[in-house]
Amino acid sequence: MKKEELIHLHLLLAQLKKCCEEKGIDCDFARYNELGITPFQVHRSKEEHKQAIFILGSELVSLAAKNNLPLWK
Repeated sequence: MKKEELIHLHLLLAQLKKCCEEKGIDCDFARYNELGITPFQVHRSKEEHKQAIFILGSELVSLAAKNNLPLWK
């Protein structure tokens, strides 16, 4: 993937994270938060965004499995 595409995917996952937090779903995004990278930090490396996507995606999937949430509606 190109860096711009990775940043877009990172942004989509970050929006899903924000939705979960706003709905009060039991969230633990500690590993993602420790990275200190957001989709808006476009100057960060492609590899840093890849790592953020992997960790955030893993945490969202774990959250969905733990709470029996559908992955899509």
